[in-house]
Amino acid sequence: MIEFYPQIKAVHIAAVILSGLLFLMRGGAVQLGASWAMAAPLRYLSYTIDTVLLTAALMLATIIHQFPFVQGWLTAKVLLLVVYVVLGSFALKRGRTRAVRTSCWIAALLVYLFIFSIARAHNPLGIIALLMS
Repeated sequence: MIEFYPQIKAVHIAAVILSGLLFLMRGGAVQLGASWAMAAPLRYLSYTIDTVLLTAALMLATIIHQFPFVQGWLTAKVLLLVVYVVLGSFALKRGRTRAVRTSCWIAALLVYLFIFSIARAHNPLGIIALLMS
């Protein structure tokens, strides 16, 4: 399966970018009060993209024999992914006030960027490790 590594990685990266852009767009629309941001087609598109992203991630972990809760950088990514999902849920629908939704949206975007930096650095410190080197 190693021969498919570049293609799977490309799919994973594309899904990361699409997922982040869709969340940015939907979250911004929610902040502006647009009801279309929570429309079923966009929700299902988000689920589809995230399923592709997770599937590619599991395939990559299997190919390179690096696993969460064994390698620190993957553990950090998985744990922060949970934080990102919870914050995103509050940003898009569970936040009771606009201030809560806005704060959670911004926090989720920052977590997303930090997860991205961890992936680039292969270090649980992410951007911090990149800046220190």
